[in-house]
Amino acid sequence: MSDFTSGFWSAYVTAITLVGIVACLLLLWITSRKKVASTADNTTGHVWDGDLTEMNNPMPRWWMWLFVMTIVFSLLYLMAYPGLGTYQGGLGWTSKAEYEGEVEKANRELVPLYAQFTSRPVEEVAGDPRARAIGERLFMNNCAQCHGSDARGGKGFPDLTDGDWLHGGSPAKIAETIRGGRQGSMPPMAAAVGTPDDVKNVANYVLSLSNAPHDSVRAQLGKSKFTACAACHGMDGKGNQAIGAPNLTDDVWLHGYGEQAIISMINNGKTNVMPAQAGKLTDAQIHVLAAYVWGFSNKPVTAKP
Repeated sequence: MSDFTSGFWSAYVTAITLVGIVACLLLLWITSRKKVASTADNTTGHVWDGDLTEMNNPMPRWWMWLFVMTIVFSLLYLMAYPGLGTYQGGLGWTSKAEYEGEVEKANRELVPLYAQFTSRPVEEVAGDPRARAIGERLFMNNCAQCHGSDARGGKGFPDLTDGDWLHGGSPAKIAETIRGGRQGSMPPMAAAVGTPDDVKNVANYVLSLSNAPHDSVRAQLGKSKFTACAACHGMDGKGNQAIGAPNLTDDVWLHGYGEQAIISMINNGKTNVMPAQAGKLTDAQIHVLAAYVWGFSNKPVTAKP
């Protein structure tokens, strides 16, 4: 997709580029034709510091031709490669295709490296020091920006070390999450719950599910209103991994802890997105990365020699 939002900017860039090249050529032509009257000793008559004179020598021919060659090269370059607005160039070269070609070449060269892991189960790969070293680099390059270098996440980004999983923590589920990404969405539920006072009561009931500090009277009043939430979280509040609904009984809070944080979630809802990595990573890389992530909260199996 073009970066230009209208045809004006393409024409503007094209005009500025070509005018700049023509201006250089015009300047060169004017300079070559300009003659400075010289004195008998071949100086311009300008004197500085008493005895420093300016000679009236023409520019070197090689310098002139180098300038002309540079201008010709720039025109040929703009005919072959992108540079004039939306014009793609005669060779059809793009930085995107260049990047994709380099990635494809690198992936082909790495096939023998990953081949030793792809046929082994994740639990066993997680216990291989070589696989862990590769998985660590994959994690640092693709996952640490959100989950942190220690994989403990942060507000809005899941902790991958605590064994608490929104969509399941089996090797297959982790690989599925990495490959296809996830989109979690909780709609605003205030209208379904009732009045602002009802929302506060439900928030205290949610806190009571994990034995967090709460108002017991409000929690009792909010229990009946929790039915609006039970469709996703279940009547027992233990969540539903099939749809990514969090477990509300385990004292793990992804988007903040306390009465006000829960009230905000009920009133405003929340949408979280983890981007799919299938377009960036090969299946073999996802297999090794899934093993590395699985190893954060599980005991790897040591392969038998």
